[in-house]
Amino acid sequence: GLCPVLGPDGTTMLRLAIGALMLAAMRERWKVLPSRKNLPWLAAYGVTVCAMNMLFYAALQRIPLGICVALEFTGPLFVATLGSRRLLDLVWVGLALVGIALLSPFAGISRGLDPLGVALALAAGACWGLYIIFAQKAGAELGVRTSAYGMAIAAVLALPFGFGAAQPYLADPSVMAGAAVVGLFSSALPFYLEMLVLARMPARVYGMLVCLEPAGGALTGFLFLHERLNLLQCAGIAAVIAAAFGTAVAARRPAPSPA
Repeated sequence: GLCPVLGPDGTTMLRLAIGALMLAAMRERWKVLPSRKNLPWLAAYGVTVCAMNMLFYAALQRIPLGICVALEFTGPLFVATLGSRRLLDLVWVGLALVGIALLSPFAGISRGLDPLGVALALAAGACWGLYIIFAQKAGAELGVRTSAYGMAIAAVLALPFGFGAAQPYLADPSVMAGAAVVGLFSSALPFYLEMLVLARMPARVYGMLVCLEPAGGALTGFLFLHERLNLLQCAGIAAVIAAAFGTAVAARRPAPSPA
């Protein structure tokens, strides 16, 4: 309900700003400061967080949600492919790509897609791919604190674009309550958890596992919004889950042999 009121830029700015404040409160002791060597990676991480969110919301104004999400997942899939070293890895990537294609409602579109919307969604996907790489680089030194620093950078960058749209509603309790919920569950919590994950697994594996999100979205729509799933969509969910599971199992480190 925020986008119709605040527009994509205002929604993005409030989401990032509130998420940054929440992360700052969670990491109240800022004992670890970024080094000069790590500053470029941290800055790049913050820029991609801002760009990824702004481009995605702008794309949603022009193309359907399902197609927008599917196009954005080209970024994580590219990272997964880039880090592949075995033929089996490429098989899992291909299976995930097929699953996402089956989940995407391209076949049901009777009118042409807005070329600008498609370009914005692909650009958001490119930023997502870069986000995975930059988050790991910056997080090697800062750990979970990376999300707090990066979100603050992203919020500052989004401020000039979205403050004008959000300013009239900053004293509106209902709008700010919705923004707080979005800031928590769409920014602060997931970005914090992602930094925990990226510190513990290769970027390739993370890029594959996030491909579960379209399947999770389809299942959520089926369970809570009473949206029907056809056979192709069920096959897509199965393909994505199988690909993510296969990647996770294949990436497990072998247990050390007893001395």
